[in-house]
Amino acid sequence: RRTRVRLALLESAVKRVFASMFFQRARDYIRVTPHRLEEEKMAVIVQRLVGSRHGERFYPDISGVARSHNFYPSPPMQSADGVVSVALGLGKTVVEGGAVLRFCPKYPRHLIGLSSPRDYLDYTQRTFYSLDLAPFEEETDPAAEPELIKLDLTAAEEDGTLPAVGSVYVPQEDRIVEGLLQEGVRIVDFAPILKNEVFPLPQLVKDVLDVAAAGMSGPVEMEFAVRLAKPEGDKPEFDVLQLRPLVIGRELIELNIEDHPLDDLICQCPQVMGVGRVDDIRDVVVVDKDRFERGASREVAAEVGRLNRKLAAEGVPYLLIGVGRWGSSDPWLGIPVAWEQISGARVIVEAGFKDFKVTPSQGAHFFQNITAMRIGYFTVNLDGAEAFLDWDWLLAQPAAEILKYTRHVRLAEPAVVLMNGHKSKGIILKPGLTS
Repeated sequence: RRTRVRLALLESAVKRVFASMFFQRARDYIRVTPHRLEEEKMAVIVQRLVGSRHGERFYPDISGVARSHNFYPSPPMQSADGVVSVALGLGKTVVEGGAVLRFCPKYPRHLIGLSSPRDYLDYTQRTFYSLDLAPFEEETDPAAEPELIKLDLTAAEEDGTLPAVGSVYVPQEDRIVEGLLQEGVRIVDFAPILKNEVFPLPQLVKDVLDVAAAGMSGPVEMEFAVRLAKPEGDKPEFDVLQLRPLVIGRELIELNIEDHPLDDLICQCPQVMGVGRVDDIRDVVVVDKDRFERGASREVAAEVGRLNRKLAAEGVPYLLIGVGRWGSSDPWLGIPVAWEQISGARVIVEAGFKDFKVTPSQGAHFFQNITAMRIGYFTVNLDGAEAFLDWDWLLAQPAAEILKYTRHVRLAEPAVVLMNGHKSKGIILKPGLTS
């Protein structure tokens, strides 16, 4: 009976993958590419899930995405050193832009975006995903989605998976203590692996990226999972799940973006992904920072999707500006839009919000769409020396449509966007100004 149930679930999964080509989400994606839906082909790969069983739960110790090119390097890192995003549990946390830990394989102790003990509490992983095994043991609806369950770190500690990746934040002392022996808030900082080297993850990732980049003659992106040794005597397992080329635009001319006073700019940013010049944007979709509430971020995403559908139907590209991280699976980190809700944007800006510092969106699926579509991407933290976003000017512009949290502005003249890919810097000029 168990075999019959598993076979029915497998057949249903294959059918759903084929059918997904005709979902509205896929149709919206294809519409903004040079491809035609009726010409697309589909293959299904059946892949073994990496991980270990813990009662009725199944998940890997580590899931991650690694890129051989880092679009947002900070000293001492260089772009060619690459970047890795890792999480405890299933990879849904990583590929959908949840709270993850980011590091460079060359400098594994130099954690990206974490400069104080409080940052670990605010920006690291607090939940993880597991596969619920109960439905596989009994008759179930084969059309139902496999049950992924979201758990807090208490479950990982009970399963014995947290000690290999976790530490403790002690609020009374505002410090991080390695290991789980101390009382305090459990966090996922991968200290046993990145500092104490209980598993050679940075070197493994670097070696695989080097071989893959040489084989593909260019930068690559890799999804992977790790099952650590349990029980004692068992060997740990590092599995490459997906490997694909990473699209990087190349400028023929290095654009000059230095000689513009702030009064001429809508935005100036030292963390930009993209290259070249965009000079045909007259429409702006902006999330009103004065109305935005983190608890309403799903409603904000729905409003952005509504304006995107309207502009896409008109064939109009637009500039999208919001607060927090775009495409995050965690609604408290930003605005959890799906790709079809912003598919018409030509340039995207994500800005810090009050006391919240935004880190660049690194979810694999979201990131892949941005690079494949060659969309300009600005990450603006206003506490940075070179970062600037003229919110007062934006919110003072007459709106073509105003929703509860968002507004659509149609400019009288185009706003020119300049992106210097050599320096990862960019500016957005106010209408009527050129360079």
